[in-house]
Amino acid sequence: MKLQLALDDITLEDAMTLLEKVHDYVDIVEVGSPFIIDRGMEPVRQIKAKYPELEVLADTKIMDAGEYEAEETFLAGADYCTVLGVTDTLTIQGCLKAAEKCGKKVMVDMICVEDVPKRVAEIEAVGVNFIGVHVGVDQQAAGITPLEKLAEMKQCAKHSEVSVAGGINLNTIEEYKKLAPEVVIVGGGINHADDPATAAKALYEAIHA
Repeated sequence: MKLQLALDDITLEDAMTLLEKVHDYVDIVEVGSPFIIDRGMEPVRQIKAKYPELEVLADTKIMDAGEYEAEETFLAGADYCTVLGVTDTLTIQGCLKAAEKCGKKVMVDMICVEDVPKRVAEIEAVGVNFIGVHVGVDQQAAGITPLEKLAEMKQCAKHSEVSVAGGINLNTIEEYKKLAPEVVIVGGGINHADDPATAAKALYEAIHA
C-alpha cells in the first residue's frame, strides 16, 4: 500500500516548501488538476527534478487526444497520468499506448462513472491495470464518501491496482485499510493539517504498518 499526496489548492512555492517537510513520508506526489490549471507541467518538472526517488502523478483528467496528452505528461517527467473513465475507450487506449512507449503508467479516474462493474470490465479488457476510486469535493460536500465505492471496485476489478481518494485523513484511514487499496490518496489531511509533517508521518506509518 502506498501513500499519495495530492497537491491541489497550492502554489508552486508552497508545494516545494511542503515537500521539504514531508517527502520522506510519501510514495507518490500528485500534481492535482487545479495545480495544473494554474502552472501547467512546471510543478511536475520541478518536483521530479528535486525528488527523483518519488513517483509523480499528473492529474490531467484526460478526456480526448489520449496519446498526445499523455505523452506530454510523461515527457515532463510524470510517472503516471490520469484519464477519465467516462471518456471513450479509444482515448484510454491512446493513453496506454503513450505509457507503453515511455515506460510509464496510466490511472483511470472513475469519478462520475455510473455503472462501475460494466466500465471496469470494458477498460480492463483493453489493458488498464490501475483504476482510481474518486469522490470529488462537490460530492463530499453532499456527504458522499468513497468507502462504499471502494468496496464495489475491489469486488469487480480483476487484475488492476486500485487507488482511493476523497477526504481521507488520520481519523478515517483505518476504515480504508480494511478494504486494502493499493494506493491511498490524501490531500487536505496533510496539506491543511496544523503540522503537515506529523500528519504525513502518521499516515505513512499507518499505511505501511
